[in-house]
Amino acid sequence: MNGDASGVSGLLLVDKPAGITSHDVVDVTRRAYSERSIGHLGTLDPFATGLLVLLLGRATRLASFIENEPKVYDATIRFGEETDTGDPTGDVIRTAALPSRQAVLDAIPSLTGDIQQVPPEFSAKKVLGAPAYRAARAGETVVLAAAPVTVHEWRIASVSDDELNVSITCGGGTYIRALARDLGRACGSAAHLTSLRRTRSGEFDVLDAATIDDLRSTPLPRVRPLRIVAE
Repeated sequence: MNGDASGVSGLLLVDKPAGITSHDVVDVTRRAYSERSIGHLGTLDPFATGLLVLLLGRATRLASFIENEPKVYDATIRFGEETDTGDPTGDVIRTAALPSRQAVLDAIPSLTGDIQQVPPEFSAKKVLGAPAYRAARAGETVVLAAAPVTVHEWRIASVSDDELNVSITCGGGTYIRALARDLGRACGSAAHLTSLRRTRSGEFDVLDAATIDDLRSTPLPRVRPLRIVAE
């Protein structure tokens, strides 16, 4: 939909930049389209970039039908240090010797398929009704139960002495930060994410997404109609 934002309903793809939250993107979209009812299919951490699938207006009712579609992420995993957040925004809590390339390759199969994953302490997982990150930020001990997730594929782009560049395809609810943490431990080292970009969510590709600047310009990016979302 261009121009007239009245009664907008449908799907919008947005390429989230680093440094803002997924909720910030929703707020910008609300102002742009004058639509209060907006949901997204999977949060991205502030340091991460890439595809946010937004549902506007009546289309929010369809979230449960498409939110668990496989997602694809491009990730850079740095070995030698584990951080409390699992990403570059956190404090280093453990260091270890760098792993061999073969140790990294041998560890990946243990983190592929249907696995049990403990979410990061700095996550939105609820503990006694509140997000875990609130307790973690307050310095409290956070104990999170493992949850079943599915990791379909690790597609390796490059491996160096201290870094792995990889594309990961996984099901909904998977934390790539936790995969990085667990890979470091599984190969006898320590690790955290240094970059993360979501490139696909189900059939939707970040190459088709609007930017934040697009949402602040005229005409507005086209919202895909409800009938397309329902197909």
